Amino acid sequence: MTDPDALSVIIAGMAGTRVLCLGDAMLDRYVYGTVERVSPEAPIPVLRMTGEAAMPGGAGNVAANLVGLGVGTDFAAVIGDDEAGRHLADLAGQSIGPVAALIVEPGRPTTLKMRYVAGAQQLLRADRETAEPIADATAARLCAAIEAVLPGCRAVVLSDYAKGVLRDDVIARTIAAARARGLPVVVDPKGRDFARYRGASVLTPNRKELAEASGRPVDGDAEVTEAARALLAATGVPAMVVTRGERGMSVVPAEGEPVHLHGEAREVFDVSGAGDTVVATVSAALAAGASLTQAARLANLAGGIVVGKVGTAVIHAEELAAALRHERWARGEAKVLEHGPALERIGRWRTEGRRIGFTNGCFDLLHPGHLSLLNQARGVCDRLVVGLNSDASVRRLKGPDRPIQDETARAAVLASLEAVDLVVLFEEDTPLRLIEAVRPDLLVKGADYTVETVVGAEIVQSYGGRVHLATLAPGHSTTATISRMAK
Repeated sequence: MTDPDALSVIIAGMAGTRVLCLGDAMLDRYVYGTVERVSPEAPIPVLRMTGEAAMPGGAGNVAANLVGLGVGTDFAAVIGDDEAGRHLADLAGQSIGPVAALIVEPGRPTTLKMRYVAGAQQLLRADRETAEPIADATAARLCAAIEAVLPGCRAVVLSDYAKGVLRDDVIARTIAAARARGLPVVVDPKGRDFARYRGASVLTPNRKELAEASGRPVDGDAEVTEAARALLAATGVPAMVVTRGERGMSVVPAEGEPVHLHGEAREVFDVSGAGDTVVATVSAALAAGASLTQAARLANLAGGIVVGKVGTAVIHAEELAAALRHERWARGEAKVLEHGPALERIGRWRTEGRRIGFTNGCFDLLHPGHLSLLNQARGVCDRLVVGLNSDASVRRLKGPDRPIQDETARAAVLASLEAVDLVVLFEEDTPLRLIEAVRPDLLVKGADYTVETVVGAEIVQSYGGRVHLATLAPGHSTTATISRMAK
């Protein structure tokens, strides 16, 4: 199964999973308005309030993102016996559903973040919080609730905002209980001491957090890899996914090659909660059976979506699937090139030691016979170039009523196939001139040809290339299909 297809299966499979989310919950409040003047009392803008909104933040936002992805979610956190705590509990019930444990600790203030926003611009954030560790009795109740729901879960995520819920003993007990059941544990870390997360499966710091914890520069790919590997060696955690803002993210295993996923250029409205979306998506994907690199690819897409939203936003499975489709289409469009750029790309492939394959055709009304030929062709080379007859060429060969689909549509369909690496149009009746320019290592046609009748065979064989005749899938023909449609 190709990677995009596998990612689509993973997105669909998230709905059949369950994840435990534990950490520092908070109430995110937004006050929206417009600014038209500066205060006469001080050099500050006057916000004329037009609306308010509130939603779960911190670990609550991670849980809400899991729900948005269709994941069954157990949410465990601590709130205070105050108005913000009661409001947070109500919102959690609405956006997350029944929770594993939302424990009230008397005398403890619920973390509250107030954001004042004009248009898409934050003017001010005001926080009320405590970083004091939760009481022993609260920690015991929390751990008991966690261990009660773990049998039904397929992954655990720890969302640490350094507000006192994730004490060292709570972290250690949760990780030990999860590992005893073979569950992956994803940690969004805080602070300089990542060793407290020993036993976790993966850490997901942002670039700033990685720099602070490692004490190393983290500007380029190599520096990010070195800093991450230093922390992985010190903590015994096997892997790290580093979020790097507009630069994308890096998957760094303790052993093996890192993978750097570069970010897609997007208009950024608000980065609030983007890290929560990333850790939720990684956790959901791992629970659905993804590899860490696959999980990071999906998280990279998800993070790019939520920064285009205003406020503490969540990702939905439908949005993620749509973004994956868009990525595939964009990649497909980049495969259709004019002769000059196409030859430049083929030249780069050659310098990398790739074996170039070539096949050609009209590919009007793509059918299983076409797919079989293309897949066979791709199976015997490293990069497959498809020469596509232009509309004028097809009309000369097939008659005035052809093609059914114009060259733009035919090229787009071919480019969407994983087996095809490059599509190049040609105007002539045969691809001979294109074959001379491409100089493929392998020339592929169907077995209804002989080597002697394949256009370009002599040219390819003259410089040591060879001709491959692909097995035909019986019963498929564009002409026969059109004839049946006419009847």
